Amino acid sequence: MTVLHFDYPRPPVTANQRLHWAHKAKLTRSVRDATAKLAHRIPELGKCRVELTWFVTTKARRDADNIVPTLKAMCDGLVDAGVVTDDTPDLMVKVMPVIEYVKGGIAHMELRIEKIE
Repeated sequence: MTVLHFDYPRPPVTANQRLHWAHKAKLTRSVRDATAKLAHRIPELGKCRVELTWFVTTKARRDADNIVPTLKAMCDGLVDAGVVTDDTPDLMVKVMPVIEYVKGGIAHMELRIEKIE
């Protein structure tokens, strides 16, 4: 298993954002590029399972569904890095994002990538 660490205190792209399309595209591209840069050393896996965890420092209510656009951009970045040839369901199993409270920690995100048969 490989874990990619992102210093995002909150998801850069969410389902609830109401952004101009160009600004949203720029944010999405930055997440995609950051993921590809971090993942460039991961060998081609064939098929993998990915899970995004957002570690938060407060107990405010949050909806994990809203993080899915960030997960999508990260999965596209894995394709760009050559970890998998495509992010279709037959090659990449995407788990619903998880939000985990860490008392006294630093808010960040982690993407876990695991080869599956």
